[in-house]
Amino acid sequence: MGGLKDELLKGIWHAFTALDLDHSGKVSKSQLKVQDNFDKIEFNRMCWTLCVKKNLTKSPLLITEDDAFKVWVIFNFLSEDKYPLIIVPEEIEYLLKKLTEAMGGGWQQEQFEHYKINFDDSKDGLSVWELIELIGNGQFSKGMDRQTVSMAINEVFNELILDVLKQGYMMKKGHRRKNWTERWFVLKPNIISYYVSEDLKDKKGDILLDENCCVESLPDKDGKKCLFLIKCFDKTFEISASDKKKKQEWIQAIHSTIHLLKLGSPPPHKEARQRRKELRKKLLAEQEELERQMKELQAANENKQQELETVRKKLEEAASRAAEEEKKRLQTQVELQARFSTELEREKLIRQQMEEQVAQKSSELEQYLQRVRELEDMYLKLQEALEDERQARQDEETVRKLQARLLEEESSKRAELEKWHLEQQQAIQTTEAEKQELENQRVMKEQALQEAMEQLEQLELERKQALEQYEGVKKKLEMATSKTKSWKDKVAQHEGLIRLIEPGSKNPHLITNWGPAAFTQAELEEREKSWKGKKSTE
Repeated sequence: MGGLKDELLKGIWHAFTALDLDHSGKVSKSQLKVQDNFDKIEFNRMCWTLCVKKNLTKSPLLITEDDAFKVWVIFNFLSEDKYPLIIVPEEIEYLLKKLTEAMGGGWQQEQFEHYKINFDDSKDGLSVWELIELIGNGQFSKGMDRQTVSMAINEVFNELILDVLKQGYMMKKGHRRKNWTERWFVLKPNIISYYVSEDLKDKKGDILLDENCCVESLPDKDGKKCLFLIKCFDKTFEISASDKKKKQEWIQAIHSTIHLLKLGSPPPHKEARQRRKELRKKLLAEQEELERQMKELQAANENKQQELETVRKKLEEAASRAAEEEKKRLQTQVELQARFSTELEREKLIRQQMEEQVAQKSSELEQYLQRVRELEDMYLKLQEALEDERQARQDEETVRKLQARLLEEESSKRAELEKWHLEQQQAIQTTEAEKQELENQRVMKEQALQEAMEQLEQLELERKQALEQYEGVKKKLEMATSKTKSWKDKVAQHEGLIRLIEPGSKNPHLITNWGPAAFTQAELEEREKSWKGKKSTE
């Protein structure tokens, strides 16, 4: 609300300035007209009508009067909030950049810097009529025709004054007949209006935007491409863009607008203008602070200069006083020098006498010191002799103790050797006795072994004889068995029930590795007893 008030006040200022012919600061009521229905653009056009004839230059311009009016309104939007109204170079650069971008050209920064260098330093900026002349003479739009410049001014006017964030042709789906119709859409901070064409004469409807609205991308359907959807509180709008790039730009622009509504922020160009003004105020405050500091430094410098001047005068006075004092000091010094010369002569005589006495005392002192040195040398020699004698006695005592210790060690070792010799003799005797006993045992064992070998040979001989006897008996037994078998068969054939009882041995036969033994177990035990008896008697 404050921004609108400032813009209207600027338009009123232009109108009253134009009507104030005698520069008295007053305008009669007959010169003013009152309108019932207020419209910002119409209000600005009324103020423009009142001031254009008096101030607009008569020289031919590249722009039309309607374009000049739009530049005049843009000037009121960008100018500073102080009177008389001017637009500062920073805002001029911003406006010219916007126009150059709208015309599709490239911004020439060097050209603008050259223009700023030639700018009148006595002025802080341009008036609205100077700005219109600057844009109208084509200095920053060379190579562009009148229509291109007019379209660029209109585009910047729509963005900065009419708050048009985006505009263009798109297809819209109807709510009743569901048909698709091409419309010219205009996006503003809180509304999207759509018209039959871009001349904005036949308005077909509005899409009211608030913080609850949203925009979504839709897939292609029904032969329509690049679709997106705008959801509002009571309605939903389906829209088709001409290509994917336009679709994305519109979705992003609508989404940004809804986000600004949620934050309660103004349109981007107004917020940017406010930031630029705050930055200029900050820079101005810093510049004023710097000027204030410079003034303080200058005042401090002047004070320092005054103090230095005072000090210089004091130094000159001190120098004159010092010259007088130096003169007095020189005179006093001459008098003192004469008196000191007399005193010096007397001191020389006294000094010669003292030197003679000192020379005599020095010779006596030298003789005394020579005697002291001789006594000291004698004392040192006596100390060395005593030290040598004490060292010799210590060496003698050490040798004596060493000899006594060696004798004791020799006697102890001799006793140990004698003890070891006796033990060795006893061990030798014990070893000889044991050796003799072992020899006797060996002889006895050899004799017993010899006897055992003889008995073994005897037993082997007896075994062979017994084996021969066994073979003979075995043959006889086999012959008897064969005869008995034939006899048994005959008896069995004749009698059938007769069973012969064969004679058997009382003791079982022994079985050895060579077959049945030649004697029984009882006979073997008797032989073993007789062998043991013989061995015990031996």
